[in-house]
Amino acid sequence: MEVRAKKALGQHFLTDQKVAQAIVDALQGPLDGTVPVLEVGPGMGVLTRYLLEREDIDLKLVEIDGESVEYLLTHFPGMQGRLMQADFLTLPLERIFRGPFAVIGNFPYNISSQIFFKILDHKDHVPQVVGMVQKEVAERIAEGPGSKTYGILSVLLQAWYDIEYLFTVGAGCFAPPPKVESAVIRLKRNARTGLGCDESLFKAVVKTSFGQRRKMMRSPLKPLARAKAAREGWTDGQLADFLAQPVFSLRPETLSVEDFIALTNLLA
Repeated sequence: MEVRAKKALGQHFLTDQKVAQAIVDALQGPLDGTVPVLEVGPGMGVLTRYLLEREDIDLKLVEIDGESVEYLLTHFPGMQGRLMQADFLTLPLERIFRGPFAVIGNFPYNISSQIFFKILDHKDHVPQVVGMVQKEVAERIAEGPGSKTYGILSVLLQAWYDIEYLFTVGAGCFAPPPKVESAVIRLKRNARTGLGCDESLFKAVVKTSFGQRRKMMRSPLKPLARAKAAREGWTDGQLADFLAQPVFSLRPETLSVEDFIALTNLLA
């Protein structure tokens, strides 16, 4: 039995065993004991095989595709109780894991960004992520300020995680081959316990700024500045002076995480 790759699910099954082993090896375990690990989208189990060999991992899996679930149950003994047929994006993770857990997977291209946004929602419970994604997404996540690929996901993830671009994976390692290259990245939770600013406003500032990334910050952030002016009772002149500050003449891709934190406090 083989599982048909479904375009609607963004499925491209990894077939290269050496790459699979390298991805699993990139997941760093604890010094002692075991760590709960959730594999997202195991497909036909190319990563699962090597994950199950590791004694430092307590593995659970989530797969949305019924055909893949049937394949895994048939070919991997002991899947009962480990494997959930569900959509990771709607899965109530807090009901499954009472403590910290790592995430690993060959993430479907069409939802990889959404997967990372969900991980951000559970950042205090996810100390590590090893994921294979489209190469340009990996570059976007790992790049620092000044890069053309640096954007919303870069800032939001780098605020909470140290990110490593590990290696590139060619299209020939998959069936069917995707039209683009892939890459494996590792995220490890940093020591930050808070941003020192309003986190909801921070997200809004980052997302709003990159909404018009080719323009100076003054243009996209003007509505947030006007909201502050209304709260503070400023005159039009005071608002103009506020927006004349040098930071508003910059473009968003030049700002670091710390710069966005400072900007958020400026707009609070």
